[in-house]
Amino acid sequence: MTSHRYRVYGASIRSPWRLPCPAQRGPALAEVELRQARGPLLPGPAPAAPDWFQYRRLPGGGEYVRWTGLFEFLVAPDGRRIACRPLNGASREAFRTYLLGQALSFALLKRGLEPLHATAVVVRGRAVAFLGDCGRGKSSLGAAFLRAGHALLTDDLLVVRPQRGRLVAYPGPPRIKLYPGTAQRLLGVGNDGAPMNPFTAKRVIPLPRDGAGAAPGPVPLGAIYVLAPPARRGRRRPIALRRLSARRACLALLRHTFNPVVEAPGRLRRQLALAARLARRVPVKSLSFPRGLAGLDAVRQAIEADLAR
Repeated sequence: MTSHRYRVYGASIRSPWRLPCPAQRGPALAEVELRQARGPLLPGPAPAAPDWFQYRRLPGGGEYVRWTGLFEFLVAPDGRRIACRPLNGASREAFRTYLLGQALSFALLKRGLEPLHATAVVVRGRAVAFLGDCGRGKSSLGAAFLRAGHALLTDDLLVVRPQRGRLVAYPGPPRIKLYPGTAQRLLGVGNDGAPMNPFTAKRVIPLPRDGAGAAPGPVPLGAIYVLAPPARRGRRRPIALRRLSARRACLALLRHTFNPVVEAPGRLRRQLALAARLARRVPVKSLSFPRGLAGLDAVRQAIEADLAR
């Protein structure tokens, strides 16, 4: 079978499929091989489907994940291989999106990489990360920076590693996930891309890899902004940025690590170590702002001014 090699999140990915990622170049933080499964990944009858997402830790340390009706993945105990099986309801773009995000995160964790749940852009040669729960506006804010000419580093999963005395952030796949109205308003692309899954209107929108859209390589991490929850109905929040204490920054970073279903002791120790290191060495600030697409340019300008200071 034809094999392709790619680089994403600093890891080398060997794949039987063509993936929307740059080609492998130079040393990597980890190596993961993707394999196409020809049949069910678990022996016996298909697992019951009370939930859309299913996760099972297997004897020996392997992990099984399944999105009912879409795809299933089996991650080797050492994280070096992922067996992949698309099901009948999966589009190619949805399969690649979940493979390069949620499924790959299990392998990255086994290889010692601790990702954050974040969208990150590149401003003046440094990564600026936005952390927040689903629906807080991370991707929309990233799109506002894209419209202003900044490159997107990653959307949803961010890997940060120390390198030569600096903390370096690595690029994810060159795509962003947006609702059609947001994509049309901010990027002028509307219904471009493909649906993420049958249960959301969000679409996966590919970006050019020339620096005008997606960042071509890793960059030093400059700042982290933690998006505050929306204000209560009927109230309007002003734009406010506030530096968090080291303790509050560490707690916020722990809250926004990626893939919370994995609770192995070694993983939890790495989480704490990464959060403490980032809280000590990178400015971590809370960001409150009024919700609505019309105000995102003002939010972007406030962040740019804060970074310049």
